[in-house]
Amino acid sequence: MTKILVVCGNGLGSSFMLELNVKKAIKELGKSAEVSHTDLSSAKSESADIYLGAEDIVSQLAQTGKEIVTIQNMMSLPEIKEKLEPLL
Repeated sequence: MTKILVVCGNGLGSSFMLELNVKKAIKELGKSAEVSHTDLSSAKSESADIYLGAEDIVSQLAQTGKEIVTIQNMMSLPEIKEKLEPLL
């Protein structure tokens, strides 16, 4: 199963909200994935297939060699679905 790690600077409120929206978007797409959230420091040592978050945060994970998805508006289900659908 695809593992998605939602990343933010502190790993608290914003990444949790985005995690909930990612789960909702995946469900609306009729797909499945394991989704969790964390802070940037922890994300560097966690394994995931897709790292998702704001560009200024996830760009710092480019060296992982994994798929990086940047989200401009974490409340936009259409944007989340558009960016995740080809990867699931």
